[in-house]
Amino acid sequence: MQAEKSNTNSLMEKKKTALLASALLTLAVSAASAQQSEKTYADNETPSPVNIHGTIRSKYEYQTEEGEGRFEVRNARISVDGQLSPIIQYKAEIDLCDEGKIKMLDAYTRIKPVRGLQFTIGQMRVPFTIDAHRSPHQQYFANRSFIAKQVGNVRDVGAAFGYTANVGFSIIIEAGLFNGSGLTNQKDYWTKSVNFSAKAQFLFPHGFNLTLSTQKIKPDNTNIMMYDAGMYWHSQGWHVEAEYLYKHYANNAYKAVHAFDSFVSYDINAGNGFIKYVTPLVRYDYMSDHSDGMRYLDGATNKKGTLTTNDYQRSRLTGGVTLSLRKPFLSDIRLNYEKYFYRDNGVPHTSEKDKIVVEFMTRF
Repeated sequence: MQAEKSNTNSLMEKKKTALLASALLTLAVSAASAQQSEKTYADNETPSPVNIHGTIRSKYEYQTEEGEGRFEVRNARISVDGQLSPIIQYKAEIDLCDEGKIKMLDAYTRIKPVRGLQFTIGQMRVPFTIDAHRSPHQQYFANRSFIAKQVGNVRDVGAAFGYTANVGFSIIIEAGLFNGSGLTNQKDYWTKSVNFSAKAQFLFPHGFNLTLSTQKIKPDNTNIMMYDAGMYWHSQGWHVEAEYLYKHYANNAYKAVHAFDSFVSYDINAGNGFIKYVTPLVRYDYMSDHSDGMRYLDGATNKKGTLTTNDYQRSRLTGGVTLSLRKPFLSDIRLNYEKYFYRDNGVPHTSEKDKIVVEFMTRF
């Protein structure tokens, strides 16, 4: 009976998600039609209160040691956003294929009562780190860094404040309180504690950026504190970046995690052909043994269990080239080779092995 109930609930959740996806697609189509009608009758080119965006990432990966390959649609995102008045903005984003699953990502309202100040409430990516905060179309490599994928990747429901000041250079401060329930566990979720996140960006002259952030999460019964420091230089076609993250588990429930990410890229102007830039790039990233903060017993989540190692210590060297195509779409062809180095007795996940990746990313 319990299994039947679980299957029924799972089916209902899938139906709800499918209906949500259909609703968002319908809204996108309707909004696009409305936007087209406005352009037909309007003489000026004022921004529309409705903007439609999408990101599609399709790729082929070949694991060199196993001699195995696969095609995959990594993302198929559609978002609707806009500005309804000088102070009210909104965004709704859904991914129709996030590793084969449909996920509601962003759904929030943003209010900007005065210049430089904003308040956001809803579902969003929490303000934390540099690399984990990048959308798929903003990524430099086909696959995310360990910081962005395993260690510091958090989306949640809550409220956040943001403030931008200019003191000769821009300072952007963001901070928020969040449920800790994740994206799908909201209806019957109640808690006596909340998670928090805070991030400060210092946009210095000549393309220098310093980002400091901290975050508290509680995936299960253990408080986890994370501290992140990163900086980059982006100028004259160069992007040089380095980021370090420290993750601490309360009451010594699991040993502290260290993660590091660094990369260099350089945009070469390819002239007036259909390729705008050719960008060679190289990355090194590392993470020590990592727990996701959930208790496990016999390989399954269980309140009687303990925190275990979900990701074994490893480092990775990634090299490649990105071909950026010209408009009307923002499109990249990413060619990468990833070489993994595991510690002794480290067990790699099925898809975390040496591989060649060819990815096509289109943003519209």
